[in-house]
Amino acid sequence: MKRGMIGLAVWALAAPAFAHTLTERIEYQDGEAVLEGYLARDQHLEAPAPGVLVVHEWKGLNAYAERRAEQLAGLGYVAFAVDMYGKGVRAKDHEEAAHLSGLYRNDRQLMRRRILTALATLRRQPLVDAARIAAIGYCFGGTTVLELARSGADVLGVASFHGGLQAPMPTRAGEVRAKVIVFHGADDRFIPSEEVAAFVQEMQAAHADYRLIQYPGAVHSFTVPEAGDDPSAGMAYNESADKASWKELEEFLGELFRTSQSMRAGGQHQTALHDG
Repeated sequence: MKRGMIGLAVWALAAPAFAHTLTERIEYQDGEAVLEGYLARDQHLEAPAPGVLVVHEWKGLNAYAERRAEQLAGLGYVAFAVDMYGKGVRAKDHEEAAHLSGLYRNDRQLMRRRILTALATLRRQPLVDAARIAAIGYCFGGTTVLELARSGADVLGVASFHGGLQAPMPTRAGEVRAKVIVFHGADDRFIPSEEVAAFVQEMQAAHADYRLIQYPGAVHSFTVPEAGDDPSAGMAYNESADKASWKELEEFLGELFRTSQSMRAGGQHQTALHDG
């Protein structure tokens, strides 16, 4: 099935984890790089709905990011689990993941261009309300969505889950247009306290609308069941922090999209009165 400039979209053969969810794999390009993301939406969706980008961890687009996209589809959104590395490019171990993610952490312009390409791809999808877009990310993906916000991209909000907060290209006052929320493990030894403090200082200096929520006892990857249950290893699942942060995300997205819709409806009403 040809999708214009977007490339080829192939309906996923595997049944999604959530009932009434349609999924498809969408091929798109960033320059010469061929990418393949995963789109999920409710099969009964008829009117344009808000879109949410989902950015994967450091090993690349995997079943975890796809499950999160399906969860968002279950909330009525059109979710696009993006591919930052390239079609079929996935890390087989932590060493390879460190190399792949390092290419983008060390080149923030490349990281920004790649996520902006995914944003443009989501905006072009049928049944996506292009004026109501947000982005979430996990670990490497959390870093990526914060770079999206720092770039001044026209998105309503971004949410980072146990993502890196370092900013080689710090934002300046007025550049962050999106609302920002960061879910952070208070005992995450991969993110030094100095990095957290520098992020807070950066957001304050930029006059950004942001929140930082820290979960006591949570370490890195606290939302990922596959991370295991041993916090002493540095990465471990924390069920209470996972559930609490997802609830916060639902409220964050709901408020973002309701506020945007109300403002747009109010503007249309005023225009109608003026025209009348």
